[in-house]
Amino acid sequence: MELNNKLKNSSGGLGALINRAQTLFVGMLRIWSIPIVLMLSVASGFTTFYGMSHFITPWIALIITIAIQSIIVICSLEIAGIHWKANRMRFLSVFLSLLVAIAASITFSYFKFYEISESETIHITRVKSVQKEVNDYLVSVLGSKAGLLKQQQVELDKLAAEESQAYFGTHPQVSPAYRNVVGTGKFWKHYNQIHLAKKQQVKQLEQSFQLIDDDIRKLQINLNQLDDDAQNNYKKMVSGLQEIQLKSNQMAANSGYTVPQAPVMMPYSQFAQGMTPSFAMWNNFSLFAFLCAGMVDFFTFLLSYRMELTAPGPLNEDEQELVFECLKQFSEFRINANDELEIVIEKSDIEKARRYSDWSRMFAVGFLLSRGFLRKIDSRSVEFAPNLYPLIAEKLSEKLKALKIAQVTDVTSNFHAESVQSASEVRYEQQ
Repeated sequence: MELNNKLKNSSGGLGALINRAQTLFVGMLRIWSIPIVLMLSVASGFTTFYGMSHFITPWIALIITIAIQSIIVICSLEIAGIHWKANRMRFLSVFLSLLVAIAASITFSYFKFYEISESETIHITRVKSVQKEVNDYLVSVLGSKAGLLKQQQVELDKLAAEESQAYFGTHPQVSPAYRNVVGTGKFWKHYNQIHLAKKQQVKQLEQSFQLIDDDIRKLQINLNQLDDDAQNNYKKMVSGLQEIQLKSNQMAANSGYTVPQAPVMMPYSQFAQGMTPSFAMWNNFSLFAFLCAGMVDFFTFLLSYRMELTAPGPLNEDEQELVFECLKQFSEFRINANDELEIVIEKSDIEKARRYSDWSRMFAVGFLLSRGFLRKIDSRSVEFAPNLYPLIAEKLSEKLKALKIAQVTDVTSNFHAESVQSASEVRYEQQ
């Protein structure tokens, strides 16, 4: 018997300890969720303000950002305590306000996350764009160079053939008296001078192209090293491009050959400039940036939703007694789909027939609704909030203890009366 009592006492103590530990842990989580919601709101507000400040005045953007984050938190708390059947217009207004605030927050937060996630990609794209423009120009220059050299070589071969014909006397313009006469006469010397001058011109042209090839080689080195010491290499690249353009234009002017137009390079400040938020960012949609922007607001809504609608203040002893006595007057209770205790606050048919006045218990319901201890489901029922259960449990425990004390007192008084009666009977017998 003693062993069973010890087991019961130990199990009861362990259960109470586990219950206290769980209550403490849940309470700590509820308290910790408040600074988490505030930090998430600040983070979301910063990204929203950053994106909005590029479109409107910063101080106006700050005010709108504070309003947006406040609406998200307040509507999340509101919608946690509103049931669709209880007040549909209020539910819709709160829900639409929440959607508008979240949409505005995600829209402007997207710009910041897009800049963070796509800055490296945009820089690489910008470098590749510059490299492509310069390389296309260099390919065009090299193609023009090859065409010009080919043209000069054709002209040089033609002059060499005419010189050979003048030497053998087979040139079309040689006089009939000197036709087929082999020798180096005046006619040959004329074409020989033209041939040598052309050959010298082609040689000078090749030397000029050799200098351009050296400049192209240096330009390509600077072009490939734009990521390393970008500012210095970019300036060298621009100066080298201008040098190649100048030399190409000079040779083209001397030879009468057309060269392609060089690309117009942006200044380095524009090349190294970061992104400026604009709605053009939505054209190159980034799913990662959108999910990051939505994730912050989603966590803010989720944690705010899980918190209570109001922070109920503690009830004093008189209020607890009033609430307990009034709630006892209801007769219909059930466990609803939310696993909460639901009370039907509507009068029963018998109460309506008797014209029962339920003013006191309806006052208690309204009082608990305003303090956050009850939540309205529809026009005829309410449900317990989690913070009401401990109060009712405490009152029930007090009532049970009082009942047990009364029973013990009755037993003791009865035993004392029986003892007195038996003693008087013994005295009577002795007499």
